[in-house]
Amino acid sequence: MSRLRHPLVAVAVAAALTAPWVAVFLTGAHPGIVAEVAISGVAILGASFLLAWGAETAEKDVPRAFAIAVLAVLAVAPEYAVDALYAWSAGAGGATAEACAALSPGQIEAQATPVAEACHNANLAIANMTGANRILIGIGWAGIAAFTVWRSFETRDPAVVNREGWLGDAVQLDEDIATEITFLFLATAWAFAVPLGGGIDLLDTLLLVGLYVAYIGLVLKSDVEQSEHTVGVPKYLQGWSLPWRPLAVLSLFGYSGAMIFIAVEPFAHGLEVIGVRNGVPEFFMIQWVAPLASESPELIVVAVLVNKARSTAGFNALISSKLNQWTLLIGTIAVVYSLALGAVGTLPFDARQSAEIWITAGQSFFALAILCNFEISIREAVVLFALFISQVLIEFALIKSLIELPITSHDLLLVYTAVYLVLGTALFVKRRDSLRRLFGLAGDAVRTAVGREPVYMERVD
Repeated sequence: MSRLRHPLVAVAVAAALTAPWVAVFLTGAHPGIVAEVAISGVAILGASFLLAWGAETAEKDVPRAFAIAVLAVLAVAPEYAVDALYAWSAGAGGATAEACAALSPGQIEAQATPVAEACHNANLAIANMTGANRILIGIGWAGIAAFTVWRSFETRDPAVVNREGWLGDAVQLDEDIATEITFLFLATAWAFAVPLGGGIDLLDTLLLVGLYVAYIGLVLKSDVEQSEHTVGVPKYLQGWSLPWRPLAVLSLFGYSGAMIFIAVEPFAHGLEVIGVRNGVPEFFMIQWVAPLASESPELIVVAVLVNKARSTAGFNALISSKLNQWTLLIGTIAVVYSLALGAVGTLPFDARQSAEIWITAGQSFFALAILCNFEISIREAVVLFALFISQVLIEFALIKSLIELPITSHDLLLVYTAVYLVLGTALFVKRRDSLRRLFGLAGDAVRTAVGREPVYMERVD
């Protein structure tokens, strides 16, 4: 093997991409906003490759679903940090439901008092969280589906099915992912009820975090499966003996996770500053640009997997990421808020953020209807992206007074929520047999995990 083609050379190159940001971070240098965005962005790219290699290598020793779950948590950890910062500021500033209700929307938006600023931060925590979730589906799921089909002309990805009709080609998913989809379905159903409680409270935390803990408990009991498509760095590291192989995995996870954590926030903040300087509203930047930056490691990792004809593992990572954001992220920001408040409290938000949660839940509902038959076509991906991007662009145009509509921005969110629900319900009705199979397979996975015999597959057979 040529030294230049040795797998460890690739590791060294990826690590070298992070070196400039490590130097900036350790020295406390301030190279300027544009340079900071560029250096931290390159570091995220290098760290994402290291994270992907660590997850693939880990599949040698732990269930694939668990390795992907760890990857998903590490990749979106910065999103947790950004949301936690806003939630902490809200609690520390005394943003209770009563205090925020006593203020007018104008006072909160202008941050006229310390309490108004705290209420504003509470709204930003929800806006950032919902923005991240919608980006993950609207750009992540849709974009990766299109990228998978496009790359399949070279990779010959076995998961891609060529079908007749306009944009009929589809990506087929492994039915083992039924568990993740079912848990995401439960979390989505609960999310619709969150605004009805006036905020995110202890009950939401217990239920949503409990769902994720139960999910992790199930995947830990899964069988370890060896992938036949592992190549390059992961294949080389999987050949290492114990204890060096798990040490390599922990090192890759630890370094890449730490690098993503310290690089994404400056990257996102720098983009925010550049956007605001160019006339983009701060709230819009925090809801859309900052989450897009924090989601970038996840999307890069999935693109790496797709490029290796491992699209199934890639979609597993995207779905796992959505699950942990839709459960852990919502649940933990309530905990952070209560800690800052000094008592168990309810993170408040206004009517606009209630609508943001509903449209996010509606988008998730529609996306699950697409995946319930374990595939996503290019046509469906285009619809997902078109609905997402059209709402964002119309909202931006309304904020900048570029267009006039007979409805408000709040009403626009409710209209899109209704569209998602109608489309999702129609798909679920059409695919009711697929939905029954989905829940049946998930039920079998639960029974197998607790040591009981599967029921659904035996009945079908």
